[in-house]
Amino acid sequence: MTNRRAALGAVAACALAPLQAVAEELPKLVLQITVDQLRGDLIDRNIANFGEKGFKRLLQNGIYYTNAHHRHANTETIVGHTTLATGTDPAVHGMVANLWYDRSTGKPFYNVQDPDYPLLAKSGVDQSTEIDPTQRAATSDGRSPASILSSTLSDEIAIANAGVSKVFGVSVKDRGAISMAGHAGTAYWFSKSEGRFVTSSYYMDAYPNWVDHWNDAGHVLAYAFTDWNLSDAKDTYRFFEFDDANWETNFPGFGRTFPHPFGAWDSKYYTTFLTLSPAGDELTASFAKSLIDSEGIGADDVTDYLSVSFSSTDYVGHIFGPSSLEAEDNLRRLDQTIGQLLDHVDEKIGLKNTLVVLSADHGAAEVPGYLEYLGIPAGYFNFDNIDKEPAAQALIAEFGVAQELIASFSQPYVYLNDQLIMDKGLKKADVARALARELQKMPAIAYAISSEDLASSAIAKTAVSDAVLANFHASRSGDIYVVFEPHWFVGDFDGLHVASHHGSPWTYDTHVPIIFSRPGVAASRVSARVETVDLAPTVAAYLRIKAPSGARGTVLDEVLQSQ
Repeated sequence: MTNRRAALGAVAACALAPLQAVAEELPKLVLQITVDQLRGDLIDRNIANFGEKGFKRLLQNGIYYTNAHHRHANTETIVGHTTLATGTDPAVHGMVANLWYDRSTGKPFYNVQDPDYPLLAKSGVDQSTEIDPTQRAATSDGRSPASILSSTLSDEIAIANAGVSKVFGVSVKDRGAISMAGHAGTAYWFSKSEGRFVTSSYYMDAYPNWVDHWNDAGHVLAYAFTDWNLSDAKDTYRFFEFDDANWETNFPGFGRTFPHPFGAWDSKYYTTFLTLSPAGDELTASFAKSLIDSEGIGADDVTDYLSVSFSSTDYVGHIFGPSSLEAEDNLRRLDQTIGQLLDHVDEKIGLKNTLVVLSADHGAAEVPGYLEYLGIPAGYFNFDNIDKEPAAQALIAEFGVAQELIASFSQPYVYLNDQLIMDKGLKKADVARALARELQKMPAIAYAISSEDLASSAIAKTAVSDAVLANFHASRSGDIYVVFEPHWFVGDFDGLHVASHHGSPWTYDTHVPIIFSRPGVAASRVSARVETVDLAPTVAAYLRIKAPSGARGTVLDEVLQSQ
């Protein structure tokens, strides 16, 4: 196998000796766990039904920041992960959305896509020739961290230790693995089209043997013809009466009620069903444990870094909502999965030698149907209906056109049709401000802020405008940022209508947990507000290395005092 880390390690082994002096005080491993869509209240809501080895173990030996928030407006997966990794805002690290509109090509741009680094085919397959699609990874346009504009915590660990540190990111989602592994590490993620973990040529030329062995060992196939069943008696769940709520998404073949069948291994949605259940996290943890064993994580006195991003909470939340029987059981199963991962780390490396950091990329909105059941106003917004609103008539009266002015709506951004505006001799700033004014008049839209006003600071300073500004990157952000009213959102996820979503600056989306845990640390809860940009510089200070290049967070004193 050829990869960049192995090459660096071969020439930098002599750098180990000077590091021995501080080795005893520093962890052998930083294990960063990110739970996708773990809203800040969900640990406490479910703690009574967790075991002793998962979340509780982290809390019993850790500092729990119960009032941590993302301070950017677009609380999506890549945005939150990269913020945790870099300690800075999307305005600096550049990952402003899961998708943004590339004005140079006129096409949507997926955050970690990179045509220069195609995904690797299975070992032994000649990628230069036409091959069976089942032998190739899910997409051909490639993946890399090139679009991340700041160094990450994992990068800084590699820099500080002369490239000797082993740095990895693992997740079901490519963006969950790549963002945390940074530019210097190696990322692996799950390909649903193939049912295996993959990577791209950015990281290596061929898979190491252990990856092939894991992929061929039948871990994914083991769920065939089984079901996702409840872990405990139904009446032990808070939401046991909501197993067939009509506001849940009825994904074909998976259903709204327990048990949820995985079906045959070769069925169309088999691997999708795995990710819509605790199975996705179980597979991620299994792969991570093999990585620890095979790559020698924590085997020497130089600090290594492993990110494990668990995605099932997000997928389950989208389909069933965060207040559902499925979400509740998924968290019980995740607690067990985290416990098993920690057991493995303790056996192989020692938790006393490990700093565990846990947080989330974003929270989640409640399902509008559930809120309406409780008498709370909520709903879904259909952006396609804008041409039927009075706003369209106002724009036609002012500019002669309405809907045609919009080139793309890629949540949360509206991108204008630059060519049409030019052809009509209009001023883009005037069009953006007028459209923003009309959008804000529409029901369910709280704010519509033009990038022209953001760039010129021509907006009132509020908590929401600060969050939108933290998300503003001149070349990637849209021409208008749309903020929906609380509990309103566009119910679309990768083309599927979903029950719940995230992506707003409201507290249910910004509030996430932050936990720093290591044996010997006195258990404590900190209720003062902190921000997710604080995480990376705090870990850097704990390791006595420099913070990521764009870091804007504050070092959390409680963590350093615990050291």
